[in-house]
Amino acid sequence: MGERLVMKICLTGYKGFIGSHLGMQLAKEGHEVIGFRWENPNHFPDPSLYDWIIHLGAITSTTERNVDKILKTNLEYSMKLLEMCDTMGTNFQYASSASVYGNTGNFKEDGDVYPLNAYAWSKYLFDRFVNSIMGEFKVLVQGYRYFNVYGTNEESKGDQASPVTKFANQAKTGKIKLFENSDQYLRDFVCVDDVCAVHSKMMNKDVSGIFNVGTGAPISFQKVAELVAKKYNAEIEIIPMPAKLQGQYQTYTSADLTELNKNIEHKFKTVEEFLNAN
Repeated sequence: MGERLVMKICLTGYKGFIGSHLGMQLAKEGHEVIGFRWENPNHFPDPSLYDWIIHLGAITSTTERNVDKILKTNLEYSMKLLEMCDTMGTNFQYASSASVYGNTGNFKEDGDVYPLNAYAWSKYLFDRFVNSIMGEFKVLVQGYRYFNVYGTNEESKGDQASPVTKFANQAKTGKIKLFENSDQYLRDFVCVDDVCAVHSKMMNKDVSGIFNVGTGAPISFQKVAELVAKKYNAEIEIIPMPAKLQGQYQTYTSADLTELNKNIEHKFKTVEEFLNAN
């Protein structure tokens, strides 16, 4: 195996859940990591100063209703930043989302998509822009469709925290609140440590493309609640799903890892393994 290169990396969204983990991981590996604080739509990092820009900064709320705001931040800003990177010779990684697939039942990167909300649309439209000119880039461009990411230190996500974390916090009070029919909602839960490992390993690959990042082994919300309840010796209370969330949820997600596995080897941990270790 070849020696890993030490690189200078600019990380947007560095204060967020995934960004904070990724920044620490890359620094631990010896890379020079600079966090970029986004201040307004015309505020950009200087790509010429870096080997890579990893663009995680975005409006991530799936319930945000201001479509104009989402498109300006998640689509237009990202397009401009990528164009700057390509002009200045700086490689580019960015966060996409498995939410682009909606309820199509397809989870292959080149298959059908059906975004269910404005956030998912913004991610899909940027993916489409990238794919439409992928062969023209002079730099490496890697997009990652994250499935349901969970892990330690999710406080920055607030209401968007994963069920793993929400259930664990509730369990500490003795009772987990679970939406009815949660056995019918299966998700591909992927640990943030694995997400960071994918970013790191792929930086050393001479490849561009859009890649799924998940485990390929979905489990139900109910199963997650049961695993957490077992760990904390907590009860589970079934409650109705709020009207504002109905129709916003994908019923099933499962990453097809064919493309990712062509480039790297990685063993993803299960929710149960994570809970046993934390």
